[in-house]
Formats: sequence, C-alpha cells, structure tokens
Amino acid sequence: MREAWQALLSIPHLGTWLLALWAAYLLLLGGWIVLQKREPVATLSWLLGLALLPYLGFFVYHVFGPQRIRRQRLRRARSRESMDAGAAFEHAAHADAAELARLAVASTGLAPSTARDVRLLVDGAAKYDALLADIAAATKHVHLEYYIYEPDRTGAALRDALAARARAGVEVRLLVDAIGSARSRRFFQPLLDAGGEVAWFHPMRFGHVWRRPWANLRTHRKIVVIDGRVAYTGGMNVTDEQDERLGDQAYRDLHLRLEGEVVRRLQLVFCEDWAYATGSRDFLSSVARDTPPDTGPGPIRAQVLVSGPDSPWEAIHRMHVSAIHAAKRRVWMTTPYFVPGEAAMMALTSAAAAGLDVRLLVPRESDSKLVTLAARSYFGALLLAGVKIYEYGPRMLHSKSLLVDDELVLVGSANFDHRSFRLNFEVSVLFDDPGIAATLATLLEGELANAPRVQRGRHRPLLRARLPEALARLLSPLL
Repeated sequence: MREAWQALLSIPHLGTWLLALWAAYLLLLGGWIVLQKREPVATLSWLLGLALLPYLGFFVYHVFGPQRIRRQRLRRARSRESMDAGAAFEHAAHADAAELARLAVASTGLAPSTARDVRLLVDGAAKYDALLADIAAATKHVHLEYYIYEPDRTGAALRDALAARARAGVEVRLLVDAIGSARSRRFFQPLLDAGGEVAWFHPMRFGHVWRRPWANLRTHRKIVVIDGRVAYTGGMNVTDEQDERLGDQAYRDLHLRLEGEVVRRLQLVFCEDWAYATGSRDFLSSVARDTPPDTGPGPIRAQVLVSGPDSPWEAIHRMHVSAIHAAKRRVWMTTPYFVPGEAAMMALTSAAAAGLDVRLLVPRESDSKLVTLAARSYFGALLLAGVKIYEYGPRMLHSKSLLVDDELVLVGSANFDHRSFRLNFEVSVLFDDPGIAATLATLLEGELANAPRVQRGRHRPLLRARLPEALARLLSPLL
C-alpha cells in the first residue's frame, strides 16, 4: 500500500492533472445544471456544492438533485371531466374566483367542479372516525394514497378495516410513498392476504449507475376515494402522532371530507398516480363501472389542484400567490413549514403594506429545527410590512390552509415551502364559498387567540438566533 501511494505521488505533474480533471468535472456538470434553467439561487447553491465537494457533491446531486418526471395522463378521462364540468364558477362569490379557476385549469388540466357537501375535519379523531365509518359502508372500491402510513395503532385499525372490506369483495387499492412509509412493508401482509392491493410510489432505485434515484421526489398527497361518492384529502397522514386521543402532543391538523362532482376529480388524480406507480391500467374499466354518474352540480364551487415535478407550472404555488394578490380585505394562512420564495414574499408583504389584514400562523417549534430557523429568518421583512405572525404551540401545527376575504378557501397537503411547491407531488382544493370560509375563519380565530404574536423589536441574540437563522436561510432553496 505504501509503495502504491509513493508511486502515485511520483507521477509527473500530478497536481496539474488533478486540477484539470476537477475543472472538466465542474465545467461539464455545472453546464448541465445551468441548462436546466432552474431558479438562480438554487442553481448557484448546487454549483457551489459541486465545486467545494467534487465527489460527495456529485453523489448528493445525483441522489437528491431536482429532476423532471415525464408520465402519461389519462387524457380521455380528463377530456370527459372537462365536458362534464360546465360553468362551475360562472356565478362565483368572490370577484376573482372565476379568473383563479381559469388559471387552475390552464396549469393542471383539471376542470372546475362543485361539491354537495364539504366538512372540515379538525384533528385526527374526527378524521379517522369518519373515514372508518365510510370505509365500513363501501360496496365497490376504496382507493387510498398516503405519504406516511405508520405500523402503529392507527395504521393497524385502518389496515384491518380495509382487509375486512377486501374479504367482502370490495376492491381495495393502497398507494403509499416508498420513503414516507418505509417501515410498513411487512405490516400490509394481512391486507394483501385478504385480496387488497398495495403499491409503492417511487421506490429507491440504485441498479444502474447512470439511472438517478427518486429519493427527493415523493408523493405527499393524502387522498381517499370510496365508491366514487366520498373523498378525503388534506394534511393528515396515517399515524398515532395525528390522533389526539392517543397523546397530548398529537399534531393539530385539518382534513376535508367531500361529496359531489369534486370526488371524480380526486378519483382521477388517484388513478393517474396508481397507473404511474404500477404501470397498469387494467383497473380503469372497473373504476369507471363502479363510479356512479354525477347527480348534478352542487352548491359549493370547488377546484382540485395538483402539482409535482411532472409539471413545470407549480400550480399550487401559483394559486397561493394569485389568491393572495386577489385579496381585498384579508389573508389568513396556516402552514407547518414556511420557506417562501420571492413571489410569495412579495405577495404577502404587498398585501400587508396595502392595509389588508394579513395573518400567518406557524408552529412555535416544528418537527424540523432547520426549517423552523429558516422560517424565522423571514419574519423581519414580514413584520416590517405589517404581517401579523403567530406561533402555535405546544402542539405541532400541521394544517395547511389559506383564507382570502370571506369567500376563498384553499386546503390541502402542500406546505408553504420549496419542497411542496417544486419537488413533492401535492394536491389541494380551492373553494369559492362563503359558508366554508366562515367555518374556517371561526376555526382560525380560535387558534390565533391562543397563539402568542411575534413582536417587532424582540430581542434576537446573535449566536443563538440571528446567525443560525441566517445560515438556515442559505439552505432554503434546497429545503
């Protein structure tokens, strides 16, 4: 070994050769990254990482760097849904709701729809009780998609309920993220034995050196569709951490139970994800057969939004920013992870500076210390513009909601950060309805009343606050 090392050092002009190899490596990979035409700050961050960590930097980028996903859509189904949609937002309550709906159609390809019934389910007990009751009544199919499905008491109760319906002849399809639910692989065997199907979204793939893994591209969606008549979506995963009956520190969260035309849109989103993850479309005929026809439009205007690395449009990001710009009186937002881009910061600060009632509710301490520090690095500019910031605690706030004026409501799985807007597969629903807006406003008023408000001019020690927050903000394009 010693002789080999000495022989290596004796190579003429070794330093020159290593410098040339490093320069070629940086030029080729750096040029490729620049040609991706991503956000300049994120591009510079990756270039700096490649330059300072020649080998480790390449590995990190190979595994975690941004990627575009190309996949087929169920175009025939989308076309049929578009024809069935009619003028759902023709008589919108908010002055700009129809314009927002047109933006959503252009960026997602999903037509506007309506709902007959919408329930805001606060915390896990309300969600799990309603979900188990609807699953017990299923007669045709149950479709589920989750980011986190834990093998705990909550997960076991849902798994056993699904297995019981599968044994009764109901088609059960469960799609879970391969990283978010990695601990549950053996746990689903009873469901498989009962005749249910389980698929994994983006399992890690290291079989070929040039084939990039999907480590950073996850499905963060939470979707349940039962018999094509009832759907659930929102922020809650399947875990004991989101059931307040099992612990005082359970997450504070928000979910939706939906009936009406909007269920067909969420069904379509699930079917596209299932076909993409499994490579099979054989199930589509049975889904179409078992999904009842729409019984006519409901009174609640609803627009399903989807985004992910398979589209450059960042539809949910665009909708947040556009809805904030459309505000006339107030903007109230809750999010567990607040790492905004320039467009979002401009929208929030402009609304507050114009005199609107802009309130932001975030957790006092999220489950990611780095994200908590990065979020606080933005507080100064927001407070200066007049944004009112509240920190919820001691429980972890996990709900993702946006209330604009007295009509517009946006609820879903997407956090207000780069990861949700650009890397994750997400789903949200936009409502134009004074009744839902009033219900959410009442809920948020109660949460804001019990959350301390962040004050301007508060003492911020350099080493314990300002410096860590500034350093965390440097990583914000990668969070």
